[in-house]
Amino acid sequence: MSDDTQQTTTSEQDAPVPEAQTSPEAALEETMQEAVETAEEPSTEDPSETEEKTEAPAGEAGLLDPHLKKTSLKTSIGKQAKNTGRNWYVIHTYSGYEDAVEKALRQRIESLNMHDLIFDVIVPKESTITIKKGEHVTEKKRLFPGYVLVEMIVTDESWYVVRNTPNVTGFVGSGTIPVPIRPEEFDVIQKHIKKEEPKFKINFSVGEQVIISDGPFKNYEGLIDTIDEKKGKLKVLVTIFGRETPVELDFVQVKKK
Repeated sequence: MSDDTQQTTTSEQDAPVPEAQTSPEAALEETMQEAVETAEEPSTEDPSETEEKTEAPAGEAGLLDPHLKKTSLKTSIGKQAKNTGRNWYVIHTYSGYEDAVEKALRQRIESLNMHDLIFDVIVPKESTITIKKGEHVTEKKRLFPGYVLVEMIVTDESWYVVRNTPNVTGFVGSGTIPVPIRPEEFDVIQKHIKKEEPKFKINFSVGEQVIISDGPFKNYEGLIDTIDEKKGKLKVLVTIFGRETPVELDFVQVKKK
């Protein structure tokens, strides 16, 4: 092989491989996964038995007093970077206490007059339709169990108020420094929250064998061919006169074998 050929081959091998573009949905999934892997896991234990709060420095015992003025809220714990701006952050909560944390934090914002530093608190949810006792029931499902989103400007004062809200176990970030959600990630969350039409929560999969529990084909067995989550319907292949025939049914008309 000539020197020119060898140089060409080496250059091709050393050439950087272009990075694949990551969609906002994938980026959000990666962010939440990193939160689970690198930060404190949402606990399922009873918070009354395990919760330990960061204590205020000497002279700060009145921090939780609703009559205390915001200007006196000072702490040397978890010094935060200045001028971080207004962003959305993720906080950990005890599992099942997400709504309680939202309510408590909103009360603290009001009582401690923190409106100019903490702007909003949400528990991301989406509407789903489940089947209970043969009827369609619409309910709200948490997108990220164990997590709550807070829109805020991070300072020592606002960090302390959020971190010491009952049933909050910490921020997603590096140590005591919260890391904000990227705008494109929050846009993905908003799309899920603002969906007007609830989607069906299904427990079936294509190819699964089911028994028809209602209608003219009651007690027939068949395989699920297609599933329409938006309409809450599925097609089941039923053997009639020796031939497989697709039958369209509601989710409530079939059950697992």
